[in-house]
Amino acid sequence: MKHFSIARLLVALSAALALPALAANETFKVSELTFKRPSGWEWVESTSSMRAAQLLVPGGKDKDGVEVIFYYFGPSGGGGTQANVERWYGQFADRKNEKSESTTVGKTKVTYVKAEGTYQSGMPGGPKTPKTNYALLGAIVEADNGAIFVKATGPVALVKSSEGEFRKMIESGLK
Repeated sequence: MKHFSIARLLVALSAALALPALAANETFKVSELTFKRPSGWEWVESTSSMRAAQLLVPGGKDKDGVEVIFYYFGPSGGGGTQANVERWYGQFADRKNEKSESTTVGKTKVTYVKAEGTYQSGMPGGPKTPKTNYALLGAIVEADNGAIFVKATGPVALVKSSEGEFRKMIESGLK
């Protein structure tokens, strides 16, 4: 019988445990839908039970990234589409370039939402931190088991450059 050092055993165990974790992060499930995480976007451990999934588009050295959060409240939770669009717009002071558009992917309605301005970051009812030159890219997926709300916020240029990947990620769950 071969003898392994504790260090060697720990390295082997770490590698064995890391492989499934990396594979699991390529896709993730929210309600009944499975989404594909875009390459280069980082998985973030959720800090709130309200968040079904959380990702980060890295911003580079000393720059804010884009926070991407998936919310799911069940079959009848979260309020209606228009109420959420208005609430998201309301999180921006001096907002501009606001736009919402609905489309159908497969059999599922998706409403995409955009806004720019000073984002009032913070939990509902709590203190707010104003973040200037920020943008929102959102999607409300009207899935069979209830709406999935996806909200990406960050610096305007990075949000805009992430829009194509954001849409591909949303639509990956609807195919």
